[in-house]
Amino acid sequence: MDDDFSLELTKPLAARRQLWSSGMTAIAFLLAAIAVAPLLAILVKILWEGAPHLKWEVLTSLPAPVGMEGVPNGFANAIQGTLLMVGLASLVSIPLGVLTAVYLSEFGQERTIAPVIRFVVTILSGVPSIVVGVFAYGVIVTVYKFSALAGSFALAVIMLPIIVLTAEEALKLVPLQQRLASAALGASTLQTTFRIVTAAALPGITTGILLAVARAAGETAPLIFTALFTQGWVNGLLHPAPSLSVMIYNYANSAYVQQNQLAWSASVILVGLVLLINLLSRSITRKRLNSR
Repeated sequence: MDDDFSLELTKPLAARRQLWSSGMTAIAFLLAAIAVAPLLAILVKILWEGAPHLKWEVLTSLPAPVGMEGVPNGFANAIQGTLLMVGLASLVSIPLGVLTAVYLSEFGQERTIAPVIRFVVTILSGVPSIVVGVFAYGVIVTVYKFSALAGSFALAVIMLPIIVLTAEEALKLVPLQQRLASAALGASTLQTTFRIVTAAALPGITTGILLAVARAAGETAPLIFTALFTQGWVNGLLHPAPSLSVMIYNYANSAYVQQNQLAWSASVILVGLVLLINLLSRSITRKRLNSR
């Protein structure tokens, strides 16, 4: 009987089943290619238009006045503003988001407020970014003025739900046995949570943080409503600040060729930054899975 079973397993599929399998595989590859084609087209277009004008001076110089020849022309101020606002937003959203996720996963199971918090965070994750920009405009800009601080606030609101949801899922994936083993060795609830559970979920939490940073770096609408744009260096948190996304939006609609070229070059830098962050998050996740 065992020989008959082994023979059945090694027996080739019928011609009709092989044809069906090959056809379904071909359709799957075709649909995948159709789905990926628009993304590849965007990347090819950006590289085709922006890479030839990407020089070192573009990354280290301020935007030159329109029409001036022979002077450095770049968007270093936009890079500085993007890093500043995303960094400040990260300083607020990362600790708050991770602590919220820890509470929901480890301490709030029996609390009635935990489902409410989770529901609000889930709804917030689906709010369009332009609505977040209008909210930040009403909270900060109407009270004070356009500033890098207002832009950072808007980006922090966008990043927060992403970090909370991904960090909570990462914490839930930690086996219960690790919690019980830590408690059996005499560790308190706080020690188990932060030394065992959070440490084990750190790769997943880091992945969520990086995805949130990539999302914030590419946002345009919230910064138009909050930080505006300037042609010079960032002059402090309480003043308008430039950013790559807003610069691309402004210069892409410009009637001047020089500014159009800068918009394409800035697009290469921004797409490369987002791609690098996403690859880094996938690398961290892959290392975590391989170490199990």
